[in-house]
Amino acid sequence: MNLRSFLTKLENEGKLVRIKKEVSVRNEIADIIYSLNEQPVMFDNIKDYDFPIFAGITSDRDIIADGLGTTKDKLLFKLVDALRNPTQPKIIDNASCQEVIIKDPDISKLPLLYHLNGDGGRYATATVATIKDPDSGRNVSYHRLMEIGKNKFTARLIQKRQTRTTYDKIDGDLEMAVCIGNSVPVMIAASLVVKCITKDLEVPAESEFVIEGRLTRNLDREGPFVDLTETRDFERQEPVFEVDCITHRKDAMYQALLPGKLEHKLLMGMPKEPTIYDEVSKVADCKNVYVTMGGGSWLHSIVHEACDYC
Repeated sequence: MNLRSFLTKLENEGKLVRIKKEVSVRNEIADIIYSLNEQPVMFDNIKDYDFPIFAGITSDRDIIADGLGTTKDKLLFKLVDALRNPTQPKIIDNASCQEVIIKDPDISKLPLLYHLNGDGGRYATATVATIKDPDSGRNVSYHRLMEIGKNKFTARLIQKRQTRTTYDKIDGDLEMAVCIGNSVPVMIAASLVVKCITKDLEVPAESEFVIEGRLTRNLDREGPFVDLTETRDFERQEPVFEVDCITHRKDAMYQALLPGKLEHKLLMGMPKEPTIYDEVSKVADCKNVYVTMGGGSWLHSIVHEACDYC
């Protein structure tokens, strides 16, 4: 189900909160999302910005399952089937994410949030980032981005993850496109894609925003910012992501995601469950896998295997 249809469905079922009063990107929106326990929410009126903001569409397994057209008890097996039977995304020529093309981008016009006092700056967090590795091809992942200038972010690239590995082994800049405002299927794995305007990359065709740019060899300050474990990550030097072009829908909606909270945790841990299931199934009759919140949705999982007593 695409993003807009899903948001309408959630609202019709009374599962989405709509906030019409004016709210600020400076801590207020993040505070409200937190106070709602990350229930799906739409903010219609953002102070000083033209774009509404939504959040919470991946905040629990029931909502994620609904967005994927299944139920929570069948969610793992839908993901396992997708892992075992991958399909190539269809490339189309015209996409809603490119209705507006801005080749002199100014990221100060995007409603990036200040989340907590003490953060290094305004951050983009619900960021589906696409690169191409010269050996392995397309890779899609998440990277938080901290605003540092009119057309510049610093991008947190974690060691031994694919984007960092690719960045470290090539010479020169690494092209990257960052998509913000995505459906549940895209948040888990992309579907229809379209070629970027300025980069040799493909991006989800129905994204609300696409930020096209380059991870440069320049480094700058990134952080402090809250990490997956809900502790404050320290300031470090990270690659500068220089923005060359922004495209978006004519009536685009920006997507927010609280660092260290439910959506962050689920999007980090839950997609690993089918991989664990497949690996365990090679040596045992695996029945289920659950990456627990107790390990920050990353460090601990429960595996249910068949046995004589089950």
